Amino acid sequence: MSFASLTLEAKQQVLGELSAIKADFAARGFFPGTSGNLSMRVGPYTPEEFSFAITASGKDKSQSTPEDFLFVDQNGKPCENTALKPSAETLIHCEIYRLTGCGAIFHIHSVFNSLVSELFWERRAVPIEGIELIKAFNIWEEEAIIDVPILSNFTDVPRIVPEVSERIDVRIPGILLRKHGIYAWGRDAFEAKRHLEAFEFLFEYVYRWQLLTNHKQ
Repeated sequence: MSFASLTLEAKQQVLGELSAIKADFAARGFFPGTSGNLSMRVGPYTPEEFSFAITASGKDKSQSTPEDFLFVDQNGKPCENTALKPSAETLIHCEIYRLTGCGAIFHIHSVFNSLVSELFWERRAVPIEGIELIKAFNIWEEEAIIDVPILSNFTDVPRIVPEVSERIDVRIPGILLRKHGIYAWGRDAFEAKRHLEAFEFLFEYVYRWQLLTNHKQ
C-alpha cells in the first residue's frame, strides 16, 4: 500500500493525534522559539519504504492551523504537493523510523535535557541508576542502570544521521543531542509521550542529584 492509497480517515487520525500532542506540549512550554518537532508514521512500514506526518518548519506551535503538519516519505521528501517545508531535522526522524520501526517520535528542548547533555558530554551518555521511572521504558530489573546516548550536534543535520545509526540502544527509546534536546519514540503516540515524560523527569532528577552531591563535597 502506497501513501497515495491511504484513506483520508487514516491521515486525519494521525493529524488529529499530533495536533492534540502539540497543544499539550505547547502548554507545558516544550517548544520555546518554535523549536522542537513531532512526527507520527502513517500506513504500512518496511525499512525501505514508509511515510509519516511531521511538523512544518518555523511554525508557532502554540497556535493551531491547517498548515501545522505535512506528510513525507522515508527520505524526508513531501508525499503531496505543498508549499510547506518539513522540519530541518526530518532526516533524524527518517533514520530513527528506519532503525526502530516505531510509530511516533517526539523531539523537545528543555533546560534540563540540555544541561545534562553538556554535563555528561565527555561520557557521551547520561547515567541513570535505580530510579523508578526507568520502568517507563519496560526495564524492570531491580535498581536498573541505563545510559541515555548523547550525540554530537551539528548545524548540518545530515552529519548527525550516521551517529544516530551508531549510537541507538535498542533498550533505550531516546537519544540526546548535545545542548539541543531529546528525541523520544514509541510504538504509538501514547507510548512516545510516556517515554518523553519519563526522560524529562529522569534528566531533572539526575541534574538536581548532581547539584546536591557536589554541594556536600
